[in-house]
Amino acid sequence: MSSSRSPSGSLELSQISHAPVIRGPRDLLKLSLGALGVVYGDIGTSPLYAIKECFGAEYGVTPTLANVLGVLSLVFWALTLVVVVKYIVFVLRADNHGDGGILALLAQVTEQRSHPQRGETGRKRHLLLLSLALFGAALLLADGMITPAISVLGALEGLDVATPFFQPYVVPLALVILGGLFLLQRRGTEGIGVLFGPAMIVWFGSIAVLGIPAIVRHPVVLTALDPSHAVRFFAANGLQGFLILGAVVLCVTGSEALYADMGHFGRKPIRFTWFAVVFPALLLNYFGQGALLVGAGDRRIDNPFYELAPGFFLYPLVLIATVAAVIASQAMISGAFSLAQQAVHLGYLPRLSIIHTSERARGQIYVPEVNTLLMFACMALVVSFRSTSNLAAAYGIAVMGTMVSTSVLMFALMIRRWKWPVWRATALAGLFLAVEIPFLSANFPKIVHGGWFPLVIGALFFAVMTTWKRGRAALRRQLEASTLPIEQFVADLPVRKPHRVKGTAVFMTSAMGGAPPILLHHFKHNKVLHERVLLLTIVTEGVPQVPKGDRVRVRALGEGFFEVIAHYGFMQTPNVPEVLRRCGEQGLQVPIETVSYYLGRETLLTTGRSGLPIWRKKLFAFLTRNARPANAFYRIPPNRVVELGAQVEL
Repeated sequence: MSSSRSPSGSLELSQISHAPVIRGPRDLLKLSLGALGVVYGDIGTSPLYAIKECFGAEYGVTPTLANVLGVLSLVFWALTLVVVVKYIVFVLRADNHGDGGILALLAQVTEQRSHPQRGETGRKRHLLLLSLALFGAALLLADGMITPAISVLGALEGLDVATPFFQPYVVPLALVILGGLFLLQRRGTEGIGVLFGPAMIVWFGSIAVLGIPAIVRHPVVLTALDPSHAVRFFAANGLQGFLILGAVVLCVTGSEALYADMGHFGRKPIRFTWFAVVFPALLLNYFGQGALLVGAGDRRIDNPFYELAPGFFLYPLVLIATVAAVIASQAMISGAFSLAQQAVHLGYLPRLSIIHTSERARGQIYVPEVNTLLMFACMALVVSFRSTSNLAAAYGIAVMGTMVSTSVLMFALMIRRWKWPVWRATALAGLFLAVEIPFLSANFPKIVHGGWFPLVIGALFFAVMTTWKRGRAALRRQLEASTLPIEQFVADLPVRKPHRVKGTAVFMTSAMGGAPPILLHHFKHNKVLHERVLLLTIVTEGVPQVPKGDRVRVRALGEGFFEVIAHYGFMQTPNVPEVLRRCGEQGLQVPIETVSYYLGRETLLTTGRSGLPIWRKKLFAFLTRNARPANAFYRIPPNRVVELGAQVEL
C-alpha cells in the first residue's frame, strides 16, 4: 500500500542528483555512446519515412525546386526550434534530481510543498496540469506502440525498392522481427545494450555519407536554411502547404526521449551527442534526399531514402536500417516500462510485475503486462496499416500531443519552481506552442485515417489512470472512516490486557497515525497480538530516487508497537525485507526470518456512496482484482503472509 504524500513533518530528502557523474572526457564519451544507442534511436530512424511522406500522394505537393526547398526549410527549423531550443536548451534543465520525463515534470509542478494550492482556482489549475500530464503520458504509451511498428516497416520497405519480389514478405518479416524483439525483453538489454551505441554510429555514419554526394551534385538545397523558403512554400501551396506539417512532424519524433532518458546519461552527454553526431547526420541525409528529388526531373521517386543508396549498398543498408529500427523500438519499449513503473509508484496504475533485469543498471526493468500489451498492439498495427504511409497518420498526433503537454507543464514550472516573471515564461512557452499547435492541428484531418488510434489508446490509458487514482482515494477514505487513532488503540492495551504471542508482526497500511483496519480485524477475530507490532507505510515521494540513508524512519508508540515509514522515489521499487533490515539503523532489530506479515484483501462492492460514477467503480473493481498481489510487489516472502479479507462499499 503506497501513498504519494509524506506525513506531517515530512522527511527532508537529500538534495542530490541521480544522473551519472562525469569525471573526465572518457566518461563523457562513454555516456555519449550509450545515449547515441538509446536516446536517439527513434529520431535517428525518422529519415526512413519523413521526406517520403512529405511528398506522398496524400498531400498532392509535387517535388519542384521551390517545394523541396520549402519542405527542407520546414524540416531544418522544426529540428532547430523543437529539439535544439525547446529540449536541448530548456527542457533538459527541468530535471527532478537528475531524472526526467513527463511524470517527473508533473511531480515537480504539482509538489505541494513547493507550491501549495489555495482556493478553487488553485485546485482547478492543479487538476488541469494533472490531466494534461496524464494524457501526455497516455499518448507516450501509444507512441510506444506505434514506433516499433513504423520503424521496422520503414526499414524493411527498402526490400521493395530493391525488387518487387519482396513486397509480399515485408509485413510477415516485420511481424517476425517484432515478435522476436518482444520475446527477448524478459532477458533484459544489458547483454546487447553495449552494441547499441556502436550500431547507431554505423547508422548515423551511413545516412550522413549517403546524403553528401547528392548535396554536392545539387548544392542549391543548402539555401533551404533560409526560413523565407518555408514562408514562400506556405504562400504557394495554401491549405496543402499547411497540412504537410502533419508529415514534417515525423522528423521530430522521439524528441521526448531526450528528456525521458536524461537520468540514465545526464544532460551533457545528450547535448554533446546531438550536436556532434545526430544533428549533422540527420541534416545531411534530409538535404541529400531533397537534392535527389531536385535532380530527379520527371522521374518518380517513391522512396528517396533508399534511392540515395548505390545498388551494391542497398541490401546492406536494409540490414543496417533494420538494426537501427530494432534499437529505436527497444528504446521506446524500455521507455514504456519506465513510464509504467513511475505511474505505479505515483499511484496512477495498479501494481504491476516490475522485474529488474540488471544488477548494475537501475533503469533496466521488464514489465510483463506492458510488454504483452505492446507486442499485440504493434502486431495489430502492422497487420492493419501494412505500411509506413498509413501508420504516419497515427504517429503525428501521439507525438505532438505529448509535446504540447510538456510545453504547458514547462510554463507552470518556470513560474512555480524557477520563479520566472510571467511575461518571460509566457514568451518562451508561447514560442514552443506557436510551433507545436500548428503541427498538431495539421494532423487533425488524419484522425479518420488512423489518427484515431493514439487518441483512443490515450483516452483508455487516461481513464484507467484517473480511475485508479480516484478509486484509491475513495477506498482510503472508506477505510480511514473505520480506523481509530493508533495512540488511543495503544493506550487501551494495558486495560484490555490481550494475550501477546512471541514474534514480530508487520501490518502494511497507508493510514499513518491510525490503527489500520487489518490490525483491528485481526484483533477482533483472533483476540491476540504479537509481542512486537510494526505498522509499515510505504511513501512514494515526488522525487525519482530516495537515498538509502533517508529511506527508513522508525517511531516507538509504546506497548511493543512501532510506526515504520519507508520513503521511496517514483522510479524505485519498494522492498519490505530491505526496509526491515534498515530498521536496525534506527535501533529496531527485526528478525526477518521469523516475521509474520498481515495484508488486507478488500472485496469491492459498487453499491456505496463514494460519489464515483458507476463505470469508474466497475473499472476500479476490475483493476483491483487483477493487480499484482501485494506480497509479490513488495517482495514479501509468500510463506510468511497472512491475508484477511473484508468487503468495502464504494
